Amino acid sequence: MIWKHLKKFLTATILSLLFCEYLVYYLVTLRCSWPNPTHSSPHDQEIFALFFSDPHLLGSREGHWFDKLRREWQMHRAFQTAVTLLNPEVVFVLGDLLDEGKWASDEEFYETVERFKWMFHHSEDTKFHVVVGNHDIGFHNNVNDGLRSRFELAFDIPSVKVLTIKNNNFVLVNSMAMQEDGCGMCSKAEDTLKEVSEWLNCSRNLHYQSLHEQACGKYEFLPKSAPILLQHFPMYRESDAICSGEDAAPLNEKFTKHRQRWDVLSKHASKKLFHWLQPRFILSGHTHHGCHITHPDGTQELTVPSFSWRNRDNPSFILARITPDDFQFTKCFVPKESTVIFTYIIFGITILIMMLCTGRCSRHKPTWKHC
Repeated sequence: MIWKHLKKFLTATILSLLFCEYLVYYLVTLRCSWPNPTHSSPHDQEIFALFFSDPHLLGSREGHWFDKLRREWQMHRAFQTAVTLLNPEVVFVLGDLLDEGKWASDEEFYETVERFKWMFHHSEDTKFHVVVGNHDIGFHNNVNDGLRSRFELAFDIPSVKVLTIKNNNFVLVNSMAMQEDGCGMCSKAEDTLKEVSEWLNCSRNLHYQSLHEQACGKYEFLPKSAPILLQHFPMYRESDAICSGEDAAPLNEKFTKHRQRWDVLSKHASKKLFHWLQPRFILSGHTHHGCHITHPDGTQELTVPSFSWRNRDNPSFILARITPDDFQFTKCFVPKESTVIFTYIIFGITILIMMLCTGRCSRHKPTWKHC
């Protein structure tokens, strides 16, 4: 009799685990879909891209083993479910891949990198690119050549990188290199950005080409589409007061002024990037909250919230349909941590009632009269 009751308990427990740790991700992600195009474009110029930010894989200092297990499993399942059901062509991670990269020894850093690559593994057909964040190498004043170079080598991401995918240009920028204090990392990044600016101008502006024929002659021209800027820090904005939506900053944070070079890029650095790159769209992370704004020049910026339950109850990712002259996106939420916990509680109460009822019924005949 005890074995019979134990089997029922184990079956109910396994079913609750199967639902909360696996099936719920499919049920939620099935509601997601790619945005509709505003106009038809050739298939060879259309990209289906997935963006997420701030996974913050824990190291040995912060949190504890269950915290690490719980949140990393959540991100692993959410990502694997998304790529299985939605099959993006390219994935971009907008920084803070690691939580303790700025402190980690080389051994711990590379162990965490391998864990990251396992959690977010993907098919060979899917391109995967990352942007560096402050938790990966430290804020500007804490960055050294060793921290920066090991991250750049591990993920093939210099301080400034230009990508062209299906005639769409992307510029990936290290936000910590936009301090404007003349440091080696900053000077090199600014020099590269000036070259990228010239490269873009030569590629898309015939008048500029004719005026700078010698300078333009050294470049293999890029597609003419304006670039999409990807970075960890958002462009300068005074606060998140203008941000809305269910994943926007809470009221106690929303009207707090952002610190330049800490919460957002400085005003001056933002102006430089607008001037040099003239981006058509900007994606950023860092704040852990969602925000979609339009800058004074008409450029839209989307700040992508954290992908981890450790930073918010309702993580999400972005699905974007990109062509050389269009950028359409939808936001896709993953299961809320509070919903999963509540589901476990319901399962637990149900299992407890079943056990109590079964125990009581086993002492009475017939069972239907008592249960």
